[in-house]
Amino acid sequence: MRVHVVSDVHGRAEALAGAGGADGFICLGDLLLFIDYTDHRQGIFPDLFGAEATRTFVALRLAKRFDEAREFSRRLWGQLDGDPSGYVQKAASSQYAELFAAMPEPAYMTYGNVDIPPLWQQHLKPGHEILDGQRATLGGWTFGFVGGGLPSAYRTPYEIDEDAYAAKVTATGAVDVLCTHIPPAVPQLLYDTVARRLERGSTAVLEHIRRTQPRYALFGHVHQPLARRVRIGRTECINVGHFRATGVPYVLEW
Repeated sequence: MRVHVVSDVHGRAEALAGAGGADGFICLGDLLLFIDYTDHRQGIFPDLFGAEATRTFVALRLAKRFDEAREFSRRLWGQLDGDPSGYVQKAASSQYAELFAAMPEPAYMTYGNVDIPPLWQQHLKPGHEILDGQRATLGGWTFGFVGGGLPSAYRTPYEIDEDAYAAKVTATGAVDVLCTHIPPAVPQLLYDTVARRLERGSTAVLEHIRRTQPRYALFGHVHQPLARRVRIGRTECINVGHFRATGVPYVLEW
């Protein structure tokens, strides 16, 4: 069996279209591109407000001046006519239409923290399956899927409280491969060497790995991690990579 795994696609539909060619395809979320921290012209935010406003907003967030960033953003959204959520929904739906059209089949998917789950269903193809707190069997192995992220200062669209997230992790049970968007709470897996900050990881995922010992734990979320692989008991924990940057899927074979 050969399965291609991606995470943090962030709008890169043309690379997604070429990432198939395996027995199965797994996407660990973050399909949308709201802001590109390296190119301030790309994403929903600059499409609405321009590159200069995006550069200011990014600088505030990188400096961890979150209250100022939110106030700056609030003023920008206030300049638009009508409900700001309508602008986001329209832009996100347009991105999703392109991304799901490019998504290989068959594909098993879960949400990232920078995703809007209610918009996914309308764009699915027949070979697409969404799993969140659920399991699937591929080539005789059992895969568990847990989507979303935990509450953070960034207030991304699909953040879940600790208890609800832990319940989804528990619901997957003992599996061969645990697939999540965010990593287990291991510092070297959480530290982004470019952004120079710790991202949110999950203690529930870490405890589940220690308790059930899957063969692999696969995840994304941290774009430039200090460590891409860590072993916990028999479990190989692997960051599958920042697909927007590389355009290359992680290959899992057995």
